[in-house]
Amino acid sequence: MPHDTYLKTGYQTLYNRQALHHLFAADYTLNISLFQIEITRMEGAARVFAGDYTMATLSVAGDDGSPGWVVTPSGAWCRSLYLAGALTEITGDSDMLHGRLADPTGAFDVVVGGRGAPVAGMIRKIPIPSFVMLSGTAQLYHRNGGVVVSVRPDHVLVADRGIRDQWVLATAESTLCRLERLLEAIDGRSSDERALTVMRHYGLSRAGLREKAAMVESAIHSVRPPAPVSEERTGVREIIMEILHAENGPRGVPVQHVIDCAAVKGLAQELVLAAIEELVRDDDCYQPQKGYVKLL
Repeated sequence: MPHDTYLKTGYQTLYNRQALHHLFAADYTLNISLFQIEITRMEGAARVFAGDYTMATLSVAGDDGSPGWVVTPSGAWCRSLYLAGALTEITGDSDMLHGRLADPTGAFDVVVGGRGAPVAGMIRKIPIPSFVMLSGTAQLYHRNGGVVVSVRPDHVLVADRGIRDQWVLATAESTLCRLERLLEAIDGRSSDERALTVMRHYGLSRAGLREKAAMVESAIHSVRPPAPVSEERTGVREIIMEILHAENGPRGVPVQHVIDCAAVKGLAQELVLAAIEELVRDDDCYQPQKGYVKLL
């Protein structure tokens, strides 16, 4: 199905940046990677840009008393959210913490109720500014004749620029797919009730979709091409794969055992953990339980 030019441009920019990130691997730590994998597998967890989310004015009640949805102009139906960006501000007000999580398109308002809550303790320990990953609940309410949207976090973890960039690419792809469905609704080629609901509520037009596609393209351009993978790191991955093949059992292999075996070959723990993270991210292995890795 042909796309309009602005969607084609967005997709081409996205694929160019994704190709770079598939060619080269970024440096992450193991605990960050496993947090990301767990959050992105949550049912209903949405990836959405701040520039889209903060423009939401529509909420839809859930069925049979289930939580409602915050619906954005790009067609994202949000209950649970998975976000990544720069935590640039934290302020306290009585029993509330307020934070600002910035991505290339704007900033999310992060609100934590109860200063004694575990997530409040996590956030207070994070240096400002820091790149973080955050999972949370979408919230929309009316105040003083206006609409306020925010995010109530469940988990927060310090990340790095590389993970933020991976999130930007994945969120860009999700957003472009939603815009494609909205374009079909605008052209009368869709019976998708969700897309039609968004189109009617926000009065969407092709010009409006063009602006949203331009926002996505701008976000993609903020992604830095990662550094090339060195021959040393390629060799470390091969050694880790050999260890996993040799030691693989029903429960997988303890991470500490992999570290110990690799140490015999002269590899530092940091290199081993980075290599395991890459293998997990590339779907060569996974974590069946805490502290273990297993080949796929």
